[in-house]
Amino acid sequence: MRKSILDYSRVSQLAKTDIAYAIGDERLIPFYQFTPDLDTFQKVIEEKAGRKYPRTDLVETLRHQYQSLPEKKIVAQNIAALQEESTFTIVTAHQPTLFAGPLYFFYKALTTIRLALEVERKSTGKHRVVSVFVLGSEDHDLEEVNKVNLFGKQLVWQPNESGPVGSMSTASLKDVLAEFSAILGEDDRARALFQRIERCYTGSETFAGATQALLHEFLGDLGLVVLNMNDPRLKKHFIPVIRAELLEQPSFRLVSETIAQLSGNGFKTQATPREINLFYMLPGKRERIVREQDTYQVLNTSIQFTQEQILEELEQHPERFSPNVVLRPLYQEMILPNLAYVGGGGELAYWLERKSLFQYFQIPMPMLVRRHSILWLDRDVLKKLHKAGFTASEFFADTDTLIRNFVEKHASAEVSLEPQIQTLRSMYQQLAEKAKAIDPTLEGSLMAESVKAISGLEQWQSRLVRAEKQKHETALQQIRSLKEKLFPAGGLQERHDNIWPYLLKYGDEFIGLILQYLEPFDPGFVILEEEPVA
Repeated sequence: MRKSILDYSRVSQLAKTDIAYAIGDERLIPFYQFTPDLDTFQKVIEEKAGRKYPRTDLVETLRHQYQSLPEKKIVAQNIAALQEESTFTIVTAHQPTLFAGPLYFFYKALTTIRLALEVERKSTGKHRVVSVFVLGSEDHDLEEVNKVNLFGKQLVWQPNESGPVGSMSTASLKDVLAEFSAILGEDDRARALFQRIERCYTGSETFAGATQALLHEFLGDLGLVVLNMNDPRLKKHFIPVIRAELLEQPSFRLVSETIAQLSGNGFKTQATPREINLFYMLPGKRERIVREQDTYQVLNTSIQFTQEQILEELEQHPERFSPNVVLRPLYQEMILPNLAYVGGGGELAYWLERKSLFQYFQIPMPMLVRRHSILWLDRDVLKKLHKAGFTASEFFADTDTLIRNFVEKHASAEVSLEPQIQTLRSMYQQLAEKAKAIDPTLEGSLMAESVKAISGLEQWQSRLVRAEKQKHETALQQIRSLKEKLFPAGGLQERHDNIWPYLLKYGDEFIGLILQYLEPFDPGFVILEEEPVA
């Protein structure tokens, strides 16, 4: 395996804020609490060590959620260890996603696992550090999680339900599981892999439970603990924040002010706050709460509360109140003794908008760690890439640039007329100055003539390039196909491809291989190239 690192600034698919945070842009320093590096973790531990967390309720919740899953010793030990004051977590989070969605779903989990191992090792036995995957099971945006790309085909799950996706029944997955099986194939390896996946879905009543089972099946042996925070035992600890949001709405003001500061530094808004950043949940429903004078209305329903009634409802049923993206980080950090949050660029961008909110509620922020981004190239792809004369990092350029570079490199004669164009431009500029000195009215006519002449040369250059392209059309088509394979629809492989073709080809060893090469805080986009057969 060959590993190389590409600077994030060379990856056009990444957002400005993502790149800025990854490279340590000074403009973002005021918006986070801890510098993201291994040496800073001791400071984070000191900050978190004196705080009280609902460890007993956390452990009881996890044990309840793991009751129906096969026991894995390392997971059981990690759950038990969370009872101890010396145990901390490294957390990532994602919505339950059909068949684990795109590759980055696993990559963020593996980044979290590797970082937890390294932080624990660095603590030299003083602390246990547990990797935790929090399921965003309360999200209700089905369109974000009901699709998966597999061997060039897209599978779509269409449950006849509404409300939180994590609570939806797995019974409606029967047809899409059958499609999945047919696409994987009928050989022994494919059947064995499918049976492992199928058990996770047919053995779980809810979509969140199935996703937990899937992560446990494939990453449990690495110690990953999966937590569904949609639980009344945990929600009761969030009551003070929910009450403050209902009565005072501090998040709207604070986050809006932070967003304005970020915008002033040139960064786009990631998540716009509402006046009340809470949903109300009932079976099959998750709707926004809005305040109209002294009444609280649940949108798209006939449900209304007075202030007294909604506070009573909160005390009796805290599980019915669901934080949106603005408040969710606070909920997570109140429950978990967490040192770091591992997320993609978009996630970290909305965490950067929350610092003042954490300060208001006197909750320390975790360290914000960008998950690894990875481009994987197998032997066949590498062979084609090298045949075309490109390196993996060069292939991050857009298709037009790749084709232009290839044509210029392989042209039978020089196709670029740029030197001649520059000479012509310079010549006309000199002529224009002479003409102006003799008769100022001649300058305009001469410059118009120069535009025509330069345009003619540029057209000839285009004709030369087209003629050269025709000579290499087969090779250029291979470049286009290769670009589409590595960067589907111009996007990133990790945001399109799914992990199952890789596990089908390489087995579970693929997971261990990826984990091995994910050094904490790798300073760029990771490119992994499979070694050629000797």
